Amino acid sequence: MKRVKIIGLIVFAITAMLFFTNSNNGQAAPQQRNIILATTTSTQDSGLLDVLLPVFEKKTGYFVKTIAVGSGQAMAMGQKGEADVLLVHSPDAERKFIAEGFGINRRLIMHNDFIVVGPVHDPANIKSIKSAEGKKMAVESLIKIGSSGALFLSRGDNSGTHAQEKKLWKAAEINPDGQKWYQQTGLGMGQTLSIAGEKKAYTLADRGTYLAMKKNLGLDILVEGDAVLLNVYHVIEVNSGRWPKVNAAGAKAFADFMASGEAQALIKNFGINKFGSPLFFPDAGKNWKTWEHEEWN
Repeated sequence: MKRVKIIGLIVFAITAMLFFTNSNNGQAAPQQRNIILATTTSTQDSGLLDVLLPVFEKKTGYFVKTIAVGSGQAMAMGQKGEADVLLVHSPDAERKFIAEGFGINRRLIMHNDFIVVGPVHDPANIKSIKSAEGKKMAVESLIKIGSSGALFLSRGDNSGTHAQEKKLWKAAEINPDGQKWYQQTGLGMGQTLSIAGEKKAYTLADRGTYLAMKKNLGLDILVEGDAVLLNVYHVIEVNSGRWPKVNAAGAKAFADFMASGEAQALIKNFGINKFGSPLFFPDAGKNWKTWEHEEWN
């Protein structure tokens, strides 16, 4: 009986070792297994994270808790040490976040683009806007929306999308705040699109979330291709030197994974089977300034 118990313990120990080895591809199980990812709602609403996170978790043994908010709110969490790693798309705010010492190792991961969507009947007639090489179409569309009084919904949540929208209004020399035709939802991209569909309103959206929800919206893409509508995503590790409780190893593991060939291939192919085209385009390792000039100018 004693011999049987000993054999049983040995088998249990071997099984446990094999489990942890296989689940982490030969890596030792991380000491701090949980990672808090603060990210923009577009990566969640589009379904991209549903593809990426299971692969990362199986590969590394980490478990990711995702908090999908606007990029501004995600960075606010980082400023308080309430997240380990960020996946965001608000370049000006990101640079400020890094400069103030809240984040480290900002890496280019992917891009898609913003689009202006609205009701099929297009009351402001913005689809008719034609401009050489797609320049200034976005700004001109907002001028027409404002002058027509057609309803425009803003996320109003300090997200990357909201930041881009405010830039466009400024370029159009229009202050929409307080106008009857301008309403702020204070919500994420998916919820704002749903409300825009219900109210037959215009809004600025990222292409990925729109395509993922298009079937149920009743909204068309009315303006696209303008260089100012470029939408770029970076991963940023929260600075553990400032917040010692941050899971620095987990944050780096996630950032490394997002920049890896495996994750970039998943990003490249995401959406093709369902929508006929990718929802995001992989960019890890590219020179930002060279890439921006070649692709969008």
